[in-house]
Amino acid sequence: MCGRYTSTRSPEDLTRLFQVTDWRPDEALQPSWNVAPTDEVYAVLERAARDDGDEVHRELRALKWGLVPSWAKDPKVGSRMINARVETIHEKPAYRRAFARRRCVLPADGFYEWEPVKDEQTGKTRKQPYFIHPSDGRLMAMAGLYEYWRNPDVTSNDDPTAWLMTCTIITTEATDAAGRVHPRMPLALTPDHYDAWLDPHHQNTEDLRALLSQPANGQLDARPVSMAVNNVRNNGPHLLDQVT
Repeated sequence: MCGRYTSTRSPEDLTRLFQVTDWRPDEALQPSWNVAPTDEVYAVLERAARDDGDEVHRELRALKWGLVPSWAKDPKVGSRMINARVETIHEKPAYRRAFARRRCVLPADGFYEWEPVKDEQTGKTRKQPYFIHPSDGRLMAMAGLYEYWRNPDVTSNDDPTAWLMTCTIITTEATDAAGRVHPRMPLALTPDHYDAWLDPHHQNTEDLRALLSQPANGQLDARPVSMAVNNVRNNGPHLLDQVT
């Protein structure tokens, strides 16, 4: 799974890199070296214009990480839906509608995974965190889905609290550096596939799955980092420092 990641690019950088046409300055987020489930995260997505169903706008939005299906009775279920397995994403009730129409890109610098390590002195097993990232330092465009959830306690659609927008990260079997640490990893997109992936009119399941690839084409580095990342309250670039 992907349970933590880093996202430190500015909205100005992201709008340029993804050719975003619409973003809301009031949704600007602070850089985070310890993005955790239920946090607000940047997502790039495309939505059809209200007055013209054929025209789409590419947006940079702040969404809550942890997908809440539209039919969920309680938004708390989102904390258990931070990842969606690519092997079953097209058939699971929680994800299949979003996979067909509501796909997004979640920008990241890299992600964390934990490897069980046995302490030779105590015999106990602890989980050593690793920071996994593209070896060339480029941005990761993690493939994701987003969804709307209508708050039944709010009567007006114009109320900003009436709708909750949430997202999830698509994962697959891990390879290379990531596979040595954990069996799952996020899927990513290359720039030449952004348009097809984000287009809400593109709904061919097999074509969409073919767009997904390993982050940085599998050219990933993994380094052990401090246990401080285990606490979601800890943040800052020092979390990426290598430990021995």
